[in-house]
Amino acid sequence: MSPAATPSVTEIVVADEDAGPYGITAGPDGALWLTLTHSGCIARLTLDGELSRFPLDAPGCRPAVITPGPDGALWFTRSQDHRIGRITPRGETASFPVPTPGSGPFGITAGPDDALWFTAMNTDRIGRITTDGEVTEHPLPVRDAFPSVIAAGPDGALWFTLNRANAIGRLTTGGDFGLYPLPTPGAAPVGITSDGTALWFVEIAAGHIGRISVDGEITEYPLPDPGARPHAVVAASAGECWFTEWGGNRVGRVTADGEITGYDLPTPSSEPHGITVGPDGALWAALETGGVARVAP
Repeated sequence: MSPAATPSVTEIVVADEDAGPYGITAGPDGALWLTLTHSGCIARLTLDGELSRFPLDAPGCRPAVITPGPDGALWFTRSQDHRIGRITPRGETASFPVPTPGSGPFGITAGPDDALWFTAMNTDRIGRITTDGEVTEHPLPVRDAFPSVIAAGPDGALWFTLNRANAIGRLTTGGDFGLYPLPTPGAAPVGITSDGTALWFVEIAAGHIGRISVDGEITEYPLPDPGARPHAVVAASAGECWFTEWGGNRVGRVTADGEITGYDLPTPSSEPHGITVGPDGALWAALETGGVARVAP
């Protein structure tokens, strides 16, 4: 990894250490939206630093990943009480139960069919929820796979990481399933994103960034720090992705030709998790110790 190129890296405190900023996304209102996983809240952060917090009906529900929905609201998973949450830009909240008990929903994304698709970590299922709250589930033909993060692919299918199965999964909206084992044993993929051409994912246990074409061809890019524990990834453009290093306390950038650059975060051991491209074109990462980091490329 090339040394830090001294970009503009700033941090903003958004919560106390016990709140746990985890997921982050850019909303349709020009603000950033975060899950505060330890305190059961959703937070809204404007680009000029104005912060609003919206407590959920169950403080222990552990909101995890958050994404914009096709209806202009933000949708998020509640991994502890097994529900899918919804919040409007005005802060109005609702939630919907997942049919299979103990599912542990985690990843969520807007699909190509005007619905939301999510992973059920504990029950090896991919779920679909309409904006009216109707949920259907697709059981996976693999067991103890631990589906984690999910993204809509450029081919109109849903792509997701199978953390314990060490593979990438693909599911069409019609229910056809594909499985792509990873070359590195025990890589434990987590985050995944589409750059409009291919899918990028992170291997938290192996310290790699991976790329998979819609035809299933996989390329892996080892990070210089095997203990970096890359966690989340977001595409900035075709062939350019940014990722968080949970163990390395960095935000990194990777290109399709394998160039990797890392940027240290100011606060030691800040535990970066989710990452998104903000409305201002900068990269924003959620720091579980209570802040967000802004990296201007």
